[in-house]
Amino acid sequence: MGVTDDFLRERGRGLLSHDEIAVLEGAIDRVETFPARTAITRRGDRVRESTLLIEGAMCRYLDARDGFRQLLAYHVPGDFVDMHGYTLHRLDHDVATIVESRVAMVPHDRIDAIMRDAPRLAKMLWRSTLLDAAMHREWIFRLGRLDAAGRIAHFVCEVQARMEAIGRVKDGAFALPLTQQDIGEACGLTSVHVNRTLRRLREEGVADIGRGEARIADPRQLARIGEFDADYLYLDDGPWGDTDD
Repeated sequence: MGVTDDFLRERGRGLLSHDEIAVLEGAIDRVETFPARTAITRRGDRVRESTLLIEGAMCRYLDARDGFRQLLAYHVPGDFVDMHGYTLHRLDHDVATIVESRVAMVPHDRIDAIMRDAPRLAKMLWRSTLLDAAMHREWIFRLGRLDAAGRIAHFVCEVQARMEAIGRVKDGAFALPLTQQDIGEACGLTSVHVNRTLRRLREEGVADIGRGEARIADPRQLARIGEFDADYLYLDDGPWGDTDD
């Protein structure tokens, strides 16, 4: 298996030929492993390569003046964490690991070659950035319109859908290596509020989230609480079904 397998599985493996897969693999300059809680790129940094997450978990975030952090994106294996940096040349946020993470680095001059010589693959990379934009829109909805339980439920449903797309959900359980503070920073909540909401979800038999793992007992109810519909992820049908009934 190649290092790009999760990217291809999550974002349309069947659309690429063997030659195109080989081109993407060949564009990788090196593979590096970063410790947990390590900033890889800082806001304002000039970037000359893009980062493909192979193993682990990463995030994008901004720090407020009061020292609090807002998570802007949560990344699972297969994600190009900063493909938008290819055209923007610098980032307007920080990028960091959450756990020890293995990443592939793709220099932008090699992406130039893909754009010139492999237009279908280039379209797939473009699609990757469009999916990121779709998730950002959904995060805005979540933060602006849902209550605490809805925000957390929606976030967990999204991560489950993305982890399932890369074959990393088993019996409703998947890795979620986030502290309650991390979840609060993704959902605009205090750690105390997160703790109360997670306890409620556990006591109601919906989901047990903690100790680096999420175990979903009632995915339909979790989706109802979070007003979650996976259409914006452009994935195959997941376990949530129709949440209107």
